[in-house]
Amino acid sequence: MIHSLIKSRETVLAAAILVLIGAIASRFPAFVAPSNLVNVFNDTAPLIILALGQMVVILTRCIDLSVAANLALTGMVVAMLNTIFPDLPVPLIMVIAIGLGSVMGLINGLLVWKLDIPPIVVTLGTMTIFRGIIFVISGGEWINAHEMSAAFKAFPREVVFGLPVLSWIAILVLIGFIVLIGRTALGRAFFAVGGNPHAAVYTGINVGLTQCAAYVISGALAGLTGYLWVARYAVAYVDIAGGFELEVVAACVIGGISIAGGIGSVGGALLGALFLGIVKNALPVVNISPFWQLAISGSAIIIAVAFNATSNRTKGRVILKKAEHAT
Repeated sequence: MIHSLIKSRETVLAAAILVLIGAIASRFPAFVAPSNLVNVFNDTAPLIILALGQMVVILTRCIDLSVAANLALTGMVVAMLNTIFPDLPVPLIMVIAIGLGSVMGLINGLLVWKLDIPPIVVTLGTMTIFRGIIFVISGGEWINAHEMSAAFKAFPREVVFGLPVLSWIAILVLIGFIVLIGRTALGRAFFAVGGNPHAAVYTGINVGLTQCAAYVISGALAGLTGYLWVARYAVAYVDIAGGFELEVVAACVIGGISIAGGIGSVGGALLGALFLGIVKNALPVVNISPFWQLAISGSAIIIAVAFNATSNRTKGRVILKKAEHAT
């Protein structure tokens, strides 16, 4: 039944995306031009990457509100490194970004696991700490395009087979998560821990360690996105990606990942991110202020959670009715 619920949610969301694109295209045909759709996907790539990381955290009954701050801190660190060592190879910069992001994710995971602090409290705290560290190391100063090396800025923008490298990285991460969730013991553990942590313990799964692993994955992807973000936009500052964690959570919830844990899919996270990405890119086209994006994201979270709650209540009533008929 869970499988069919996920599939139906994905189908409804995919249909909603097609209707949305059709409605926009009816007034602005240029929106569906292949070149513009590539741009929309590329704009949404950071959200896709972060939503996939957030998905595994939410599957384990946790949440990571520090992803945007992780992104910002990592982005500032690698930007500063680039200004000091302009000849540092981009692959090494990416390794540093992923490593730093992983460490921040590990900090979240250990605090949740070893100290048993509620995840929302931990990540709210680390979110503030990470932002504060950015201010301390940068002195509140910006790093602008002219201070970054050409190679540093060019990598995410390079076009390969018609798509920018940023988009290809999002696709590779997506494929990686399809394998992780569908083919590995860790992927199954994420669902087991979120579905019933007590039963998971009896099957030999370490609940705390699994949750910690989810945070490390989320942190690593946030770190990777930190480099891609500052390189693409050629700027690093304290408030970079401010409020982006709300969009990441919204993408997951809209995509059917249950806040209660144990229910979700890679396809759902992808579709949720694409839905928000299309809305964000469509707002200027229809002359609506992009500042409404946050209001739309917040409203979408409430509606999606209400939908999930209604579905769960309906499912519960069906189970009760079957039990009554059986007796």
